[in-house]
Amino acid sequence: MTLRILAVTLLLSSTVSVVASECLTMRVSPARSFAPSNLTVQIHLEPDADNRVLEVVAESGEYYRSSRIELDGADAPRTLLFEMRNLPGGAYDVRCALTDRVGRQRAAVHSQAIVLGSADGE
Repeated sequence: MTLRILAVTLLLSSTVSVVASECLTMRVSPARSFAPSNLTVQIHLEPDADNRVLEVVAESGEYYRSSRIELDGADAPRTLLFEMRNLPGGAYDVRCALTDRVGRQRAAVHSQAIVLGSADGE
């Protein structure tokens, strides 16, 4: 019973958006969910000729998933959506990094997401 109350409390908590710089923002939803879960990562970036690669990572102690896409500088989309499907239970560090044409990091953001495992340990 206590586990269910804790789970409901966590689910009702607000989603946090992290802004690390003016040129890159990220929103992860849901911030809390039950396994297996699909996380949606929404990235907003300001157009710039130096925007060349965007990498998104979701990592917990026992799970790692990443996506990396090439960008077309100032012509790249301003908003990108990534869906990470069927994530198992865990506390996830979700990171996004934007790099320039020579591989230097221009901006980075991070957020947290909690995926609760089932009560019976599955």
